[in-house]
This record gives sequence, C-alpha cells and structure tokens, in this order.
Amino acid sequence: QSSVCYRSGVKSGRGLLFLRRARPARRRPAMVPNPRHIRRLLLVAATAAFIYIQVRHFSAQSHDAGRLALAGADQPDLSVAAVVIMACNRPDYLHRTVESILKYQKAVASKFPLFISQDGTNGEVKNKALSYTQITFMQHVDLEPVHTESPGEHIAYYKIANHYKWALDELFTKRNFRRVIILEDDMEIAPDFFDYFEAAAKLLDTDKSIMAVSSWNDNGQKQFVYDPKALYRSDFFPGLGWMLTKSTWMELSPKWPKAYWDDWVRLKEVHKDRQFIRPEVCRTYNFGEHGSSMGQFFNQYLKPIKLNDAHIDWNSEDLSYLSEDKFLIKFGKDVANATPVHGSDDLLKAHNLYVDVRIQYNDQGDFERVARQFGVFEEWKDGVPRAAYKGVVVFRYKSSRRRIYLVGPDSLRQLGV
Repeated sequence: QSSVCYRSGVKSGRGLLFLRRARPARRRPAMVPNPRHIRRLLLVAATAAFIYIQVRHFSAQSHDAGRLALAGADQPDLSVAAVVIMACNRPDYLHRTVESILKYQKAVASKFPLFISQDGTNGEVKNKALSYTQITFMQHVDLEPVHTESPGEHIAYYKIANHYKWALDELFTKRNFRRVIILEDDMEIAPDFFDYFEAAAKLLDTDKSIMAVSSWNDNGQKQFVYDPKALYRSDFFPGLGWMLTKSTWMELSPKWPKAYWDDWVRLKEVHKDRQFIRPEVCRTYNFGEHGSSMGQFFNQYLKPIKLNDAHIDWNSEDLSYLSEDKFLIKFGKDVANATPVHGSDDLLKAHNLYVDVRIQYNDQGDFERVARQFGVFEEWKDGVPRAAYKGVVVFRYKSSRRRIYLVGPDSLRQLGV
C-alpha cells in the first residue's frame, strides 16, 4: 500500500506519516534457475527436435522408396550374381581371399554384391569379416550335436553341408538373388573372374542342360593347360568357385545331403545328365593346405594349378559353341581327328608324336593306370572321371598346344564318332 500511495503522489500528512511508519518493502530475491528444470527443458527440446527430424527423414525415405519402386518397375535387377565366401575359423585365410576378391570386385560391385557367411562363432573371423564395410556379413550358428551316419566320420563334412544349405537358402530365398557364386575362404581369383561369370550367366539362363558354371579345372596344373579362352562341358561337377541359379537351388535344397555335398551333386540321380561348364585355365586358385580335407592332394594337384593371368574380353567372345548340340559335334570331331595310340607305354608314344593323341582305357583300373603315367587326376565319382565329358578326359601335353584325350570304352559311340 505504501508504494502505491507514494507512486500515486498522495501528499497528505497521514499518508506521509504512514510512509514513514511503514517498514520498507522487501525486495524479492532474484529467481535462481533450478538445474533440474533446465535439464528437463533441454530434454523436452531435444526430444521434440529428434521427433521432427525422424518425421522428416521417414517422409523423405517414403518418398524415395516410392520413387524407386516406380522406377524399378521397369528396370530389372542389375546384379549378375551374389558372391558368397564360405568361412569358419581361418581369419588369415579369409583375409587373403577377401583382398584378392576386392582387387577386382570394386569395379563391378553393383553387379556382384559380396557376402561373407561364417559358420560358428570364431571371434577373429567375425571381426575380420565386419571390418569390411563393403561386404555383408552373415553368421550361421548351429549348436546342435552332430550325429554321423557312420562311426569315425569327420563331423566337419556334416557342418559344412549344413552351412552351405543355410547360406544358399538365405541368399536365394530370403534375399531373392537370381544367381549365386560360391567361393571358399582359401581361394584367390583371376583378373577376369567376374567377366567370365557374367558371360557364362547367359549360358546358364538359356541352356537348361547346364546345371552350373565353375571356375575350376581339376587338371588345371601348369603342365596341362595352354589356352586361356578354352571352355568345356563336363559331366563331372568341379566345384571350387561355381555359380548356379535360383531355380536349380529350389530343386536341390529340399533334398540337400547331411554331408559330402559336393560328391552328392556328382551323382547321376542328382545332376540328371545335366553338365557343367569349366575353363581350361582356372579362374580360382586354392591355397588351402590346412582345412577339413587335411591337405589331401594339395602338393600334387592343388599347389601346381595355374591361375589365369591373361586378359580375356569375355563380352566379345562367342560362347555359342558350348551349347549341347554344337559342343557334342565339335568335341567329337576333335577326338576323332586325334591320332590313336595303343600299347602299354602310352607316355613314351605320346611324347614322340607332335599331334593330338587319343588313348583308350577299358575300365576304372585301366584309366587310373594311364592317368598315373601322365600325372592327371586318377579319381572318379559315380562312374565319371574328374573333368570328363562322355568319358573323355582331355588335357594339354607339357603346356603345349597338343592335346591328349583319354577315351572311355563307350566314349566314341556317345560322341557319335
């Protein structure tokens, strides 16, 4: 009241007396901001800003997704094939493999998206895989105990088959790729690896007599190869860097074996007379001396493999000769034109001739005897020698243009010769 009287300019004695007697008005202390209130206000403001940004981001994403969906309606998937590296517990091997692949994959990354599929929980492998930001990591963890069908079997083969099925189901079914190239964590690739598979993809799509395309030749050692452009059909599944289609996987997946998946694919009842494309000069090199196979065949057959280093423009190569009808005729003529050699000392006789040579074998034991003389793979599966077509195994003689044909007892009839 005193302050009101004073400001109103009342000069009465009573008023002045009142002012003199009244206690001075106390000033309210300045309000000190409460830190708790400040934090609460800042939190509210930050939350509001975050919500605003998210709404804007979601709106932009929805707009872009709609735009891309409309654009993609008229544009097919541009990828040729997903590439998956099958890994387990060898981080040093995985590093070498990935570095080899990235050297050539970077230029074609949109056509060949890269994946690493790890079986198990090895921390070093997982960390190595996750260190590559351009590679998608998948992890298969199956802690169920393995029951082998026969005593003494190595459980690794069961785990490998299980991992393959899981990874291929993931890529074909869940991620909907049209084709997949399967590599392992102990492989290096050739400079034209991706160009080779891009050209071969057209064959795989159009020729239903081809089950898969491989980058491997079992008899691809330096002394047995010559022409980096040469491709062959084979009744024997090579594996070791191979491509198949989704439709083929949909056929194989429901009946996939518990173990030894590669030998299973080689069974006639599985491939059903379909064949495989393989190169003369390998597009993959297997350096895996230590693994589930315990280094079997490594020094004799794997270490001497020649990895292609020649530049091949596969886009300009005419691969129509690989169609079933054309290849049968062409290969049959080549075998028919080769000079037949008979007798026990096949190697010496072949050495003294400077032309293509054909040597007939009568059965598996006879084939193994002849193959051993030259040093090519002696093994065969379900009646088919490695790399054979219609029972014929072909390789170069001492890195030269000359070919040696090991011809089965029924090969000439099958070739129409």
